[in-house]
Amino acid sequence: MDGATKAAPRKPRGWTRPRRARVRAIRDRLRELYGRPVNTPHGHPIAELVRTVLSQNTNDRNRDVAYERLRRALPTWEDVRDAPVSVVEEAIRPGGLSQTKAPRIQEILRLLPTTNGEPDLDWTEHADRDEVMDFLTSLPGVGRKTAACVMIFTWGRPEIPVDVHVHRVGGRLGLFPPKASFEVAHDEMLAVTDPEDAYELHMNLITHGRRVCRPRPRCQECGLRRMCPWYRSVAARADASAV
Repeated sequence: MDGATKAAPRKPRGWTRPRRARVRAIRDRLRELYGRPVNTPHGHPIAELVRTVLSQNTNDRNRDVAYERLRRALPTWEDVRDAPVSVVEEAIRPGGLSQTKAPRIQEILRLLPTTNGEPDLDWTEHADRDEVMDFLTSLPGVGRKTAACVMIFTWGRPEIPVDVHVHRVGGRLGLFPPKASFEVAHDEMLAVTDPEDAYELHMNLITHGRRVCRPRPRCQECGLRRMCPWYRSVAARADASAV
């Protein structure tokens, strides 16, 4: 950190940051619809980091196959780091883009601090949050979503990884400004969400995005439509065109 003061971003016209009470109401309605997912942090930060890199531009099944093949072929992270890149490529081939992901994973592992020669990220459990996020996002191919996944799924530290579903659903619900970048959406979600609700809200927004609030949304099936500014605007336009 260089200590420079950053200018506060301008608030977009027509958008007001929601109060936490509204976010809690959305949380409660999602809980009624989908239950209350409980986080069980697994404590393996490098595994989470590599799995998330493997998940880029593929589905969960292909990611998991690629990850399991990698661990069978190269059982330690030191093995993965030091293997010929062709060996890593072959192991992760089912995950797609192996020629891009293999050298990226190896470069990430080379940039991690080591303990007894083995790459080590255990320090991220208790280090300052900004320090951890700055370090992780400095790694090649690691953005805010990937860094947030490491924080919340490994250690249970409050973050809300903003994937395409969270971005779509949160934007329609007005949780962050219209057309916000994924980075801005991440910051806004953290600003309005109680830390203890981060995992639950993240998971249930994803579920809602997959089942109902899809790119072509099923608004008539949606249990959140009364809370949704986007739905109200669509309904208002439909009413106006019917006159």
